[in-house]
Parts: sequence; C-alpha cells; structure tokens
Amino acid sequence: MTGEPVRPRLAATLMLGRDGPGGIEVFMVVRHHRIDFATGALVFPGGKVEEADRDPRLRARCRGGEELSDAALAIRTACVREAFEEAGVLLARERGSEDYVAPDRLAAIAERWRLALEQDRAAMAEMAEAEDLEFATDALTRFAHWVTPEHMPKRFDTHFYLAGAPPAQAAAHDGRESVDSVWISWDELLKGQAEGRYTVLFPTRLNMEKLGRSRTVAEARDAAEAAAVVPVLPEVEFIEGGRIMRIPEAAGYGRSEFRIKGDPGGDARPA
Repeated sequence: MTGEPVRPRLAATLMLGRDGPGGIEVFMVVRHHRIDFATGALVFPGGKVEEADRDPRLRARCRGGEELSDAALAIRTACVREAFEEAGVLLARERGSEDYVAPDRLAAIAERWRLALEQDRAAMAEMAEAEDLEFATDALTRFAHWVTPEHMPKRFDTHFYLAGAPPAQAAAHDGRESVDSVWISWDELLKGQAEGRYTVLFPTRLNMEKLGRSRTVAEARDAAEAAAVVPVLPEVEFIEGGRIMRIPEAAGYGRSEFRIKGDPGGDARPA
C-alpha cells in the first residue's frame, strides 16, 4: 500500500424527474446487494463511463452535442445509456423527429439492445446507426459534480444530470443490478429514510434536497442552468459514531458542514 488515494473513475448519473402532486418526483432504483458499490441503497440510475461511450461516431448521433468536448459528450452518452440499461427509459428520437421514441418502438429496441449494452456485447454508436436514432443529449441539464472522498477504496468522479421523463415511456428497474424502483419526492425520501425504509448516500440526499427547492422539473432545470456547477470533493473528519463532511459553500447545498451518523459509504443520516 502506498497510501495514495485511488484514482476516481469518470461516471454519469441521471436524475429523471416528473411533476407530481407533492412536487418533483424522481425515478430511483435500489441497488442489488451483490453490486460492489452502494449495495442496497436508493440511488439514481448511473454508472461508469465506458470506452465505447467515447466512440467518435456518436457525435453525429447526439443532438445538441456540437459544442461539447469529447469528454463532455462521452459523459452525456453514458448518462443516456445508463438510463436505458437501468430504467428502460431511452432519451432518444428518430432521426429528424422532435418526439421521443414511442413505447412500441422502444419495446422493440429494448428487446434487441438493452441487455446487449449492459453485457458489453453492443455499443451505443452501433444501436444509434442500426435504429437510426439521435440521442437527446440536448435534454440533459448539468446539475452537480461530486468526487468520492479520498479515503474510500472505490472512487468515482460523477457528473449528475437532470432530465424530464419522456411522458409516454414507463420506467422500470432491470431486475439485475437493481432489484426495486420508485418514483419519489424529496419529502417522501426524507420520511422513508427516517423510518428506516430507505438507505440513502450523502450526495443522493443533498441532491434530492436541492432539487426539492423547485416546484417543477422545468423550474429546476432553469435553476440549474443559471447556477455554476461547483465540483464537490468532501473533506471528512471522523468522530465518535460518525463523521463530519465538509463541502464548498459555493456548491449551493445551503451549508458547508454536515454531521453524519454511520459508516462511510453507507446511509447518510444527520447526526
């Protein structure tokens, strides 16, 4: 052991939102206990950026990506891919169309490609060309940027995006990496965690709280577009029974210091 922090892997996460009677509802999944990160936690669909997400052919298949760097486009492609793999939602349009892929067409695409993508037997560029699709990277609003603390054995450099859910598509967990799913508001998440029904990681809790300040997805997207995304690499001080997490005040989470119960990487409950 050298004592040097593990280098974080680039990752993308989608906060897929819809307007509900009690405010914004977000689609979240429960990680399978065999998964080696965030086991059993309620999380947003997301995962590592894969090499295939950097395929240069994707630039012609991603609407709104003309001004993006190669790295930024790869992150957004990964975000679309992870939503498709984990939630069955495809943020894509038929080439030249303004509408998202219709449910019947989506079902056929999912039958051919969803599991193949998950198992790395296919790539997004191949699917786009074969199905003549354009990925809706223009529908993604950059919301947050978090880097796992340096003491953790698994680290991710994660970019969070917000998008409105395609109204005709039904989101559902995959039954493999995730074993359950729910549409949930910030208030419902808070109540469920307090009652012990949900395990929630620190970044998830803070991003849901921040999202909950807006009444609608459109309002939340406007707020996110108007705000600077400040990278968050939490500084951690371990104390009896938990830890103190410090983040930049400028990141927009209301304060910069949080007292958290429990072990690192587990349920994030205020002390």
